[in-house]
Amino acid sequence: MAELTHRRRLLILAICCMSLLIVSLDNTVLNVALPSIRRELDAGVAGMQWTIDAYTLVLASLLMLAGSTADRIGRRKVFATGLVLFTLGSVLCSLAPNLTALVAFRMVQAVGGSMLNPVAMSIITNTFTEPRARARAIGVWGGVVGISMAAGPLVGGVLTDTVGWRAIFWLNVPIGLAALLLTLRYVPESRAPRPRRVDPVGQLLVIVLLGSLTYAIIESDLRVAALAALALLALLVYEPRRPEPLIDLRFFRSAPFSGATVIAVCAFAALAGFLFLNTLYLQDVRGMDALEAGVYTLPMAALTFVCAPLSGRLVGSFGPRPSLLIAGVAMTACGVLFAAFDAESSTPLLFTGYVFFGLGFGMVNAPITNTAVAGMPREQAGVAAAVASTSRQIGQTLGVAVIGAVLAHGVSAAFRTEDFAAASRPAWWIVAACGLSVLVVGAATSGAWARGTAERTARRFEEDPRPPARTTH
Repeated sequence: MAELTHRRRLLILAICCMSLLIVSLDNTVLNVALPSIRRELDAGVAGMQWTIDAYTLVLASLLMLAGSTADRIGRRKVFATGLVLFTLGSVLCSLAPNLTALVAFRMVQAVGGSMLNPVAMSIITNTFTEPRARARAIGVWGGVVGISMAAGPLVGGVLTDTVGWRAIFWLNVPIGLAALLLTLRYVPESRAPRPRRVDPVGQLLVIVLLGSLTYAIIESDLRVAALAALALLALLVYEPRRPEPLIDLRFFRSAPFSGATVIAVCAFAALAGFLFLNTLYLQDVRGMDALEAGVYTLPMAALTFVCAPLSGRLVGSFGPRPSLLIAGVAMTACGVLFAAFDAESSTPLLFTGYVFFGLGFGMVNAPITNTAVAGMPREQAGVAAAVASTSRQIGQTLGVAVIGAVLAHGVSAAFRTEDFAAASRPAWWIVAACGLSVLVVGAATSGAWARGTAERTARRFEEDPRPPARTTH
């Protein structure tokens, strides 16, 4: 890549953040519209879960494939294709005549979205080559994730109440088109010097694993759960035997990388569960409209807005540990407030819970991304970032699936206040457990010992970028 000016680098970062904004916003902006969609399209709890999980599931399944494909045929090419598909999917979602069509069009959106996040991270990593500049750029990137996630309910509430739920998909069209034009004009093409080969078997196993696991949780089907277990076993046996696997298990020898993966799953499961529970409670139990429900989440959005960029600077100066410890404590406190102290029943406690969650979620994003790619050779940064992005999507998918299933078992179709409060208590304990996991895993994988494992892993990749092929008999 030719030497780029500082201004051009910042413009490329802004373009990448625009793509991240629409993909991340689409994960959460739909939550506040769920009651409106449920009424218009006659959906139950499972239908609402699939509206969200169809998107996050396809994203999680295809992120690593998209990242490796971009390394091979060109990052700008794949990135631009993703913007086209995502924008087209958004238009189709706005026109969906029924729930089945909406779920199918959400999957089209997700195919495009899978080509954006990991590819954008590869572009950023190869644009900002100086370590401190890269850390700051990744901090901005992580901040956009946090801001878009927190702002989703407010944006969704405004659009749903003033125009209708279909307008939340129109929002993506001008942003997607602008990002596409700017990409074609300003983002240089780049490829990996040693691109990875396609791993169709590994890709199929990932799709089967994530799809069957999600289906088994939402639909309570043990036979499909057994299929998920078999797919996981096959993946663990098959991938190490590949010369160039879809998932290079050697990444997980780095304690910070493994920790970042677990933290991403837990933090985003907590986010998805929090938004799912909160949206249904505010609108179906308290009787608020979508705009009021969105406004109620302003404390969370404001804290995330402030803390996300602050966390990026904190990680750049002091490493990931302070941000992870603050995030874990705050998210755990939020879950405990709702689970043990019935925060829903008291407006001051409700807002306190929002503040805790906004603080925790705002602090957690930057260390996840930075830890995933820090210390890795530049050639491996795109794959490492794809694993981190996949972990986020898996967390959201599982959060909605598990917490939705827990809620569905205990709540009536009428969503009566007494039913909802009792049914949601176990779900809030799950949110608290996710926060505690962020705290414990963050503390365990951010010390000197953990950094040593990351350095040893990076050296192994530099000495041998590809795992040794194993012969089978």
